[in-house]
Amino acid sequence: MEKYAHLFLKYLTKILEFVIASLLACAIIVMTVQLALSMEKLTDVTTYPNYDDLLTACFNLIIGVELIRMLYLHTPITVFEVLLFAIARQIIIDHSSPLNSLLGVVAIAILFATRKFLFSSFDETDKTIFRATQKVHQINRLFHMAIPSSDKDDTLLDVMLHKMHEDGTEIGTGACVYFSDLGLRIAKMREGKITRIEVIRSIH
Repeated sequence: MEKYAHLFLKYLTKILEFVIASLLACAIIVMTVQLALSMEKLTDVTTYPNYDDLLTACFNLIIGVELIRMLYLHTPITVFEVLLFAIARQIIIDHSSPLNSLLGVVAIAILFATRKFLFSSFDETDKTIFRATQKVHQINRLFHMAIPSSDKDDTLLDVMLHKMHEDGTEIGTGACVYFSDLGLRIAKMREGKITRIEVIRSIH
């Protein structure tokens, strides 16, 4: 019973995140259209009394877009970008004091240092699923990857099995092998045979 409740909550949270992201996207689209339509009225001081109001509106829209990305991507880099824009907005719009601006700059520096030294290379990834029989040289050429292979006719399955044999990894759905900047994962098996392989590429 606990297992089914866990699965239900897992899918429910995904659906809620999708609904919230969709609503936020609709609101941002409407606000962007309103902002675009108001540009022809900039000569009217009642529309945007000063430049700061225009910057505030633009920053709010940008932060909203980053929030949508954070909801559906669930990666550390999206959280980093939301925090970065939020702090930058505070520094540029607030104008409270030189000390607060300095603290904001220090906070941004800490964010960049955290990203450089604490983020794993596989925290930011691009994932694509291919047929196991797909030729490695074709994938490398079309998708600008560097999957190592010893022969031009090697398939993803050949590379995967060779690496698994080297590492002593047991064959099964979800099993992974890693190279310098990418990994291969068994995404699907049918009747004991590997049919789909996911290429997980690190984004630097």
